[in-house]
Amino acid sequence: MPIYEYISVNADDQAQSCRICAKGFELRRPIDRAPLEVCPLCKNPVKKVISSVNTPKITKPLSYSDAKKAGFTVLEKRDEGVYEKQ
Repeated sequence: MPIYEYISVNADDQAQSCRICAKGFELRRPIDRAPLEVCPLCKNPVKKVISSVNTPKITKPLSYSDAKKAGFTVLEKRDEGVYEKQ
């Protein structure tokens, strides 16, 4: 089930929204359900927020020393099907 983020339509006006929807909240909902339209606590209108996507930001390949520092075992091919640790 995906996680959706919601925030109050009136987030600037603290008197109309509860402290949960004023700051925004996350909710796990099935994909086939319609988006949430009101806060489950205070029943004020909410809107769905588009989240940022988490992607790796690697711009260059890791060197042997970086791989070893990260805990990987670096192997080098010696013969057909034979690898040795570096």
